[in-house]
Amino acid sequence: MGKKRKHEEASKAPKEEEVAQERPKRTLFGWKDGEAPKEDNSPTFRNKEKVLVTCSRRINHRYRHLMVNIVSLLPHCKKESKIESRASKGSTLNELIEFWNCSGCLFLECRKQKDLYLWMVKSPGGPSVKFLVNAVHTMEELKLTGNHLKGSRPILTFSSNFDNEPRWKLVKEIIMQIFGTPKDHRKAKPFHDHVYVFSIVDDHIWFRNYQILVPHNETDKVDRGGLDKMSLVEVGPRFCLNTIKIFGGTFGGPTLYENPYYVSPNQIRAMAKRKKAGKYTKKLKAKMRRKLHEEANPLEPDEFADLWKEEE
Repeated sequence: MGKKRKHEEASKAPKEEEVAQERPKRTLFGWKDGEAPKEDNSPTFRNKEKVLVTCSRRINHRYRHLMVNIVSLLPHCKKESKIESRASKGSTLNELIEFWNCSGCLFLECRKQKDLYLWMVKSPGGPSVKFLVNAVHTMEELKLTGNHLKGSRPILTFSSNFDNEPRWKLVKEIIMQIFGTPKDHRKAKPFHDHVYVFSIVDDHIWFRNYQILVPHNETDKVDRGGLDKMSLVEVGPRFCLNTIKIFGGTFGGPTLYENPYYVSPNQIRAMAKRKKAGKYTKKLKAKMRRKLHEEANPLEPDEFADLWKEEE
């Protein structure tokens, strides 16, 4: 049986020469020589820009479904409860934008449960654009075959006439900053599989959303620039924006542009009512003309009118 070592000998540390050298780290390309790189303890950048999306009270179901579709398309949005559509809605929305630390806002304002207005606002300081929304078709209504991953970043495409006038350039920049998903956002996927198309036809902005289809077979791999093998399938929703005014501030301020060809839906409905009322007035006028004509041109008495009555 061996002798026990003394406590002093066991407590002594080994000499430096006897310490084994640290094994070099293995990498994918072989053994790593030299000193290991210093770890960067600085925090990684996270883009935390958000867009506030909300609507007014007494909105109908169709426009509410459109808002839900827009929320599903924007992974960097912050949804808020309904807001009363009053004259003081601007101050309320500005407080909410500041509270949630948002850089933009999409506010869907419904009036008379018929007309939908869309506010695109950049905060703080503006500008803001007010649109009338027409030709609304939601995803549930269209039932299209396209389908893309939720949270992926879109490719924004604009028609060439966006660069013709300064007002369209301003609207294009606002749309890019609101609908474009930031690169390093925490809720965004790091790839592109759908396209947002904004085109100007008859001074209206038409929106479409398409999925990018790429063949996934091993034999049909797409090379760089092989756009002929790609195809687009529409996903939805669809809507049309008619510009009303562009303001210098948030939800108001100096008017930078006003559409001279804009006609409010109230005026259109009033004109339709007057047109329907015109049919009734035409009938009344025709009856009066007929009555006056009969009074002015009475029929001559018929000499054979009482012929058979005398025989009876």
